Amino acid sequence: MTGVEAPQEEKRRIFADLTPLRTSADYRRLWFGNTVSWVGQGMTTLAISLQVYDITGSAFSVGLVGLFSLVPLVVFGLYGGAIADTVDRRTLGLVGATGAAVLSAALATAAFAGFHRVGFLYAIVALQAVCGALNAPARSAMIPRLLPPEQLRAANALNSMVMTFGTLVGPSLGGVVVGFAGYQTAYTIDALAFFASLYAMWRLPSMPPEHAGAKRASVLDGLRFLGTRPNLRATFVSDLFAMILAQPKALFPAVAVLWFGGDATTTGLLVAAPAFGALLGGVISGWQNRIRRHGQAILVSVAAWGLAIAAFGLSRNLWIGLLCLAVAGYADTSSMIFRNTMMQVAAPDEMRGRLQGVFIVVVAGGPRLGDFVAGSVADLTSPAIAVTGGGLACVLGIGVFSLYARGFRRYDALDPKP
Repeated sequence: MTGVEAPQEEKRRIFADLTPLRTSADYRRLWFGNTVSWVGQGMTTLAISLQVYDITGSAFSVGLVGLFSLVPLVVFGLYGGAIADTVDRRTLGLVGATGAAVLSAALATAAFAGFHRVGFLYAIVALQAVCGALNAPARSAMIPRLLPPEQLRAANALNSMVMTFGTLVGPSLGGVVVGFAGYQTAYTIDALAFFASLYAMWRLPSMPPEHAGAKRASVLDGLRFLGTRPNLRATFVSDLFAMILAQPKALFPAVAVLWFGGDATTTGLLVAAPAFGALLGGVISGWQNRIRRHGQAILVSVAAWGLAIAAFGLSRNLWIGLLCLAVAGYADTSSMIFRNTMMQVAAPDEMRGRLQGVFIVVVAGGPRLGDFVAGSVADLTSPAIAVTGGGLACVLGIGVFSLYARGFRRYDALDPKP
C-alpha cells in the first residue's frame, strides 16, 4: 500500500478499525479473552438474579444484588486504580481474573451441592465487584503500553464492542442455559470462560511502573492531579450531565405499560435498544479516526444523547421510541471512545490506573443517581416530564458547560494537553 492509498482508505473507512488486532498479538489475545469473560459474566449476573428470586420470591431481594455489587465497586474502584499505578499491572490483572474465576467456581460448587443461601450469593456478588475493581483499572491502563498512541481510539472502539456484546449476549445465553441445564451449568461455564482471560494475561509482558522506586501511589494524589488537569476533569463532568440528568432506565417498566400498552417483553426491548445502539457505535466507528477535536466530539455526543432521550420522551410509537434509544446508545459509545482515548493519551502512565479507578466510580455511581433523579421527578410530575425534561436539561447543561470549557472544546488529539 502506498502512502497515497493509505490516507484515501482512512477517509473511506466506516466500520471499526481493526488495526490494533492485526498489529499486536498481545492486544489481540487480551481482546479475545475479555470478550469470552464478559459473556460469562453476563450469564452469571442473570443467573444470580434468577436464583435469588427463586429462593426469596422477592423483587426487593433481587434489587439488593445491585447494591451489594455497587458499594464494593465504588469503594474499591479508587484503590484498585492506585494499586494499578504501584505494582506490575500484569500481575494485578492475573490476581483479579483468578479471584473472579474462583468465585464462579464457588457458585457452581454450591449449586451442585444444593446449597441455596441468599447471604452466600450476596457475599459472592460483593467479592466479584472487588475483583472487578482491581482488574478493570489494570486492564485498561495496560493498553497504552501495548499499542502506539495513534491506535488507542480504535482499540477503545473495539473494547466498547466487547462490553456491549457481553451485556447483550451474556444474559440471553444465561437465561437459556439456566432454563435447560440449571444454575450450576451457567456458573461452571463462567468459571471456564475466565481461563481465556487468564491465558491472555499470562502471555502479556511484565508491566511494572515506569518510574522505578517511586513512592506508593496515593488515591488523594490522583484526585489532586485530576483537579489540576481541566481537560481530563471535563471528560468526567460532561459524562455526568448525561448519566444524572437524562437516565430513563428506571422508568422503562412504567413507560412500557403507560405509553406503549406493553408488558415485560416491551420493557426488555426498551432495555436492549440502547445496548444495540452502543454495539452499532463500536461497529461503525472507523470514521472517528478523522476527528482531532476529541473534547468537542464528547460535547456533541452528550448533546446528541440528551436530544435522543428527549425525543424518546415525546414518542408514543414503540418502534420510534426504540429508534430514539438506539441513537442514544450510539451517542453514548461515541462519547466513551473519545473519553477513554483522552485519558490514555493525555495522562502520564503513573496516573492512568487512578484515573481509570475514578472512571469506574463515576460510571458505576452516576447511572444509579440518575435512576433516583428520574424516579423522583416522575413521582412528583409524570414520566413524560421526567424523560423529556431530563433530556432537554442535559442538552442545556452541556451547552452551558461547553461555553465555560473552552480549552476542552479546543483539545487536539495531535497535541494532547491534560
